[in-house]
Formats: sequence, C-alpha cells, structure tokens
Amino acid sequence: MNELFFKINLNKYGDLKQKAESEKRVFQYTLIGYILVIVIMTGFVIGLNMDLKTKIDSRSKLLNEIRDKIETYEISGEFLTKQDLERMAVISRERIFWAKKLVALSEKTTDKIAITNFSFKGNNLSLYGITKVDKNQKEFDLIDNFITELKNNVHINADFPEITFVLSRLDYEKDVEILRFQIDLISESSKKER
Repeated sequence: MNELFFKINLNKYGDLKQKAESEKRVFQYTLIGYILVIVIMTGFVIGLNMDLKTKIDSRSKLLNEIRDKIETYEISGEFLTKQDLERMAVISRERIFWAKKLVALSEKTTDKIAITNFSFKGNNLSLYGITKVDKNQKEFDLIDNFITELKNNVHINADFPEITFVLSRLDYEKDVEILRFQIDLISESSKKER
C-alpha cells in the first residue's frame, strides 16, 4: 500500500518575509556599493579635474608673464632677434680665455727665448721672438722644442690645435748675433675656413 504524505509549511509567511528581507539587504548592500564606487570615481575625476585646472592656470600665468616680458623687451629696444642669438652662440663657441693661455705661454718660454710681441688676427695668434745665436746649440732645435711644448700644453692646444713655424732671419743687435722667428698658432675655426 502506498502511503501518501503531504508536507505543510505552517511558517510560509515567515520564510517569505526572511527571503524578502535577505533580498532587500542584498539590494541595499549592492546599491550602497554602487553609490560608494560612483562617489569615489566622481571624487577622483573632480580631483583630477582640479589638478589639471591648476596646471592649466599656472601655465597660462607663465605664458602671460612671458608675453609681458617679450612686450617690454620689444618696447625697450632690448629685444633679441634670431640673428642676435646666433651671433651670441658663435661668440660663446669661439671665445678664447686669454689669461690661462698667457700664463701657459710664459711658463713654456725658456730663458733662451724671448717673445718680443704677438698679434691676433683672423683667429690666428702670431708669436714673434728672438734667440741668441750660440755656436754650441742649434737654434732651430730650440725653436722646435718650444713649438712641441706649446703643442703639449692643454690650455694652448685647446683653442690652437695647429702650431707652425713661419719664418726666421739672422740679425745683429749691439754686436750680438740673434735669430728672429715667427710662430703661428692656428685656431680650429681658421682650419675650418681653409
């Protein structure tokens, strides 16, 4: 014999209420989560926007200051053109600091050689000097050693990489036989022009 059983839930309303409350809590937590995410993202976007606005304002202020300075330079006549800047760049590239060069030149000049004068034309330095003619010493070796010393000095060689012997002649000064000579120190810019 088959027995038939029925299950009756007498607390059906309570289960439905619990289920509804559970679904309501899940909905509330989900809604609160979405709202929090939206608030956080909105705050992030607002913060990013304010940061960008601050940067844009500072750049605008800097640009206005630069424009004002340009206008004052144009009005005052102190405005620098492109050609002025190019000339200044050439001057700064080709300038020569003479103090160290003259000290180095004096250190390399021995007591057997005297520099009588020098001239600087066309970016070349010409040294004019004399040496006493001595029967026991070759004057050209003395001049050649002087040129080698100048070539090996970093202060001189930096701006004058090429040093050449130009000319010499024998002369008499108060019954003393002397050799007059000229040495040219050629700058890098002169070498490029050749």
